[in-house]
Amino acid sequence: MKAHDVVELAARNLRESVLRNSLTTIGIAVGVASLVAMLSLGIGLQQLANRRLTRSGLFNTVVVMPRDLDRGPSRRDQPSTPARPLDDTAIAEIRRVAHVAEVTPEMRFMAEARYGDKSRFIMVAALPPSARDREAFDGMTGKFFSSPEAEEAILESDFAKELAPDPKSLLGKDIVLQYAERGGTPNTASSATPKSGDNEEGSTVGELIASGFSVARREKALRVVGITEHEPTVGFGGMGRSRVFVPTALTAKMNVMLGSDLREMVRTSYRGRAYMALSVRIDAPSQVQPAEDAIKKMGFSTFSLLDATRSLRRFFTILDMFLGIFGSLALAVALLGIVNTLVMAILERRREIGIMKAIGAGDADVKMLFFAEAGVMGLCGGLIGVTLGWAIGRAINIGTNVYLKRMDMTPETFWLVPWWLVVAALAFAVIVSLGSGIYPASRAAKLDPVQALRYE
Repeated sequence: MKAHDVVELAARNLRESVLRNSLTTIGIAVGVASLVAMLSLGIGLQQLANRRLTRSGLFNTVVVMPRDLDRGPSRRDQPSTPARPLDDTAIAEIRRVAHVAEVTPEMRFMAEARYGDKSRFIMVAALPPSARDREAFDGMTGKFFSSPEAEEAILESDFAKELAPDPKSLLGKDIVLQYAERGGTPNTASSATPKSGDNEEGSTVGELIASGFSVARREKALRVVGITEHEPTVGFGGMGRSRVFVPTALTAKMNVMLGSDLREMVRTSYRGRAYMALSVRIDAPSQVQPAEDAIKKMGFSTFSLLDATRSLRRFFTILDMFLGIFGSLALAVALLGIVNTLVMAILERRREIGIMKAIGAGDADVKMLFFAEAGVMGLCGGLIGVTLGWAIGRAINIGTNVYLKRMDMTPETFWLVPWWLVVAALAFAVIVSLGSGIYPASRAAKLDPVQALRYE
């Protein structure tokens, strides 16, 4: 029997029992829809988590620290190369590592912020230009820094409320930061020595000469350009929650005294300016491990969230598996409907099967006919199911975002139907439908044509 004859007979048989075949097809569609809806939810949640981590800057970031100031996990896997300071030479060397997109020193310092008659002692953090794309600045009031050296500041919202009842009124206004400036001097003293402007009691210190550098009190007026609700991630460490953010290049230009300067001051041999940590951004998450290994060989300690992201991927893989299993239960019930439909078709068409065999149709032809009917029901049910599953996921996503907007939260896309899921769902529906047709097809092929012709 030719293929087009099998298809024609299968289509005719399906049209003759429209209601029963339609109900079976709808059962397959419901099963496929539940499978697609659940898997699309798992895939969407995984994409949301990856998107959040990527935008936070943690997903592709390596924190580099001196070997003698390791704040990361165990150092047993670190090479035995001598510890090196994180100075400008180290920064230039790390920038030459393959796939390194940006190297930013961790720069946080204490300062006194004044606005009008209000004064607060706060932590200030420096931000690189790439921080503009981080999630913390989504929905920020105002704008990001206009240039890397702009004398501008972004305030944390709670701190802005301390300065003014209406934080938005601070935009375009100036705040004054009083900070400690680090100046280079010969290494002539081993302890702080008062300079001009100090009295005998040392109550008004204008400038100190510390071991290898001088410390002077300076002021800088900064224009407030933005207010953010959340503190952007700056490395994995720090000395406390930052309330004001300034450009990294401006901080370097101001030559502020950092905590690392105090650390270097107590060394036996002064080495110059070094940093507590560096934040190294890699251009692709897949290149984090090679870059991290290369930096370790330079004599530094490193830490990244690579292990955490692996655990996250493992979690979503298991979640997708369980969602797929539960989604397949409805499809399994629908497959029983295919078996029942085709078995009933055998009972109703025994005479027709007998005539086909009497005029020369073989067992393989009869099996092919029933396989074709099962495959058509599976394909039609798969197409309807994919469409229905897409519609269900879309409706859930829209409804959830409406709720999030009412709660003053940012809408999210946590549902996703990739093209491979559509293809896989259709293929799965057809394959399992053909599998369900094995028993009815075999039973039909075994019919004795003589006994079948006698059946009424």
